[in-house]
Amino acid sequence: MCGIVGYVGKRNSQNILIEGLKKLEYRGYDSAGVAVYTQDGLQITKSKGRLANLEAVLDGAPLTGSIGIGHTRWATHGKPSDVNSHPHTDNSRKFSVVHNGIIENYMTLKEELTAQGHVFVSETDTEVISHLISSLYEGDIVKAVQKAITRMTGAFALGVLTEYEPEKLVAVRFFSPLIIGVGEGENFIGSDIPAILDHTRNVYILNDGEMAVLTSEGVELMTLEGNFISRELFHVDWDIITAEKAGFDHFMLKEIYEQPKAYRDTMGSRIDPTGKKVVMNELKMTNEYIKSIQQVHIVACGTAYHAGMVGKSIIEKLARIPVETDVASEYRYRSPIITPNTLVVVVSQSGETADTLAALREAKRCGARVVAVTNVVGSSVAREADDVIVTWAGPEIAVASTKAYTSQLIAFYLFGLYLAQTLGTQDEAYIADVVAELKQLPEKVEQILEHAEVIKECAEQIATHNNLFFIGRGIDYAVVLEGSLKLKEISYIHSEAYPSGELKHGTLALIEEGIPVIALATQPDLFEKTVSNIKEVKARGAYVFGIHTTGETELGKAVDQMLEIPQTIPLLSPALSVIPLQLLAYYASLARGNDVDKPRNLAKSVTVE
Repeated sequence: MCGIVGYVGKRNSQNILIEGLKKLEYRGYDSAGVAVYTQDGLQITKSKGRLANLEAVLDGAPLTGSIGIGHTRWATHGKPSDVNSHPHTDNSRKFSVVHNGIIENYMTLKEELTAQGHVFVSETDTEVISHLISSLYEGDIVKAVQKAITRMTGAFALGVLTEYEPEKLVAVRFFSPLIIGVGEGENFIGSDIPAILDHTRNVYILNDGEMAVLTSEGVELMTLEGNFISRELFHVDWDIITAEKAGFDHFMLKEIYEQPKAYRDTMGSRIDPTGKKVVMNELKMTNEYIKSIQQVHIVACGTAYHAGMVGKSIIEKLARIPVETDVASEYRYRSPIITPNTLVVVVSQSGETADTLAALREAKRCGARVVAVTNVVGSSVAREADDVIVTWAGPEIAVASTKAYTSQLIAFYLFGLYLAQTLGTQDEAYIADVVAELKQLPEKVEQILEHAEVIKECAEQIATHNNLFFIGRGIDYAVVLEGSLKLKEISYIHSEAYPSGELKHGTLALIEEGIPVIALATQPDLFEKTVSNIKEVKARGAYVFGIHTTGETELGKAVDQMLEIPQTIPLLSPALSVIPLQLLAYYASLARGNDVDKPRNLAKSVTVE
């Protein structure tokens, strides 16, 4: 989600860092900064906002030195501000760190370091790293970093400098991408290949659990335990645009494949170390308030609304609280019944959606407490809501939402489980089972992605049609609504999604010979009913693609083609079943020759009513 650049060599590092950060602007960010070792020691300059703001500051007070690190931040811990920007340092200002990822136990470490006399100035988890390394330093920066890593839990990529060893730049990868660029008399680090392509095309791609020590003379690769690694250089032959997409043809496809990471990041520290319950320290609402909730309104637009529909099933199933879902553009105009015992949950990827923001303000005017589910810290809905659940999906570039949607689902699972724990509506054993299955979702998404070619073949068949239908029952219906929207957004194929049981109430009139129908059948208690509905459309000539869980054999007798997803608890199936629907939309659009990332007539963030 953030951007890292580092340089060590003979040239002035400031300009190289700024140019590298510009190459990472496509990732999205809210602040930027650089740290350079100068003749006056380690100097740090950082600024909220666009890179142009940082450049303006540096124009007035340039930093001259041949080793440095730079960062563009996308806020997770703490609002966008100068002080929360990276690089971060310790109290002595002798150590500096840039960081991508999340340190899950940062509060525990912060308390320990504060007790030792360390004084913190930011709201970030990253600042803890610089103080921790400083506290462990005994003359060897590599060993200090290695010791610090053993104390930290989470996911991170690090670039570390110290004034005590000004010739060294230390880089670490632990579940967050980082690459090393190798030049002649100079070396680089970057969170993504575009950052260094102007200077070298020879790179080492660090694997999880590896680190590197860079000087102007060379690069040493090693494990986090200090065992040296020998590896061949990788030569990059991509152009800069392809490099920004990490080798994927489109940002949408890249973002589909980033979903396992987005799931892990959104769960993050919200799952207790025991793995048996959910912890949501970011929520300010008290247990007493939660016990007073009589109804929940979920309000959103488009894809976020579909996530809210899944959220309704989650909260009602787990917490046993009645939930209404509303389209944000209609909410305030229907005079909704809101009381002090109404909890309103607004969902917005950008946090700036005008209709959703207007609904939030109406809810607060009527006395409701508001929880915002958003992907952007410091956004309007995040600032104005009473509580915020951040979905750590990272910036989403493609107009058609994928990882932002599924991260919203993860947020709803966590919130539903948290409510259930507080209210006692589910026993501890059941909650532990759901949490255990939740943690397995990223790996199961990866299994689906391994079979993308099968889904591509189905999509190429669909692409030859101008109309089709999606059907599903229960929570599957909420998912097929999103699948239908994705297809419409980027392939321009007219599609409709229906509850399977509603077909006989009029829609069967539209079924004709050969028309594609995509049927979702992941809910065991509704399986027989769904199969019956599939047979209704088959009897009228439809060609049916069925999506079901592994091990189910009966559906194959009723459909023309089947797509499998791994087994999970039925309540969690939307986090898996939507993946093939995203891929179907992507490959159908591709087959039709459309601009996948920039569909006609649409914008990424809708800031008008």
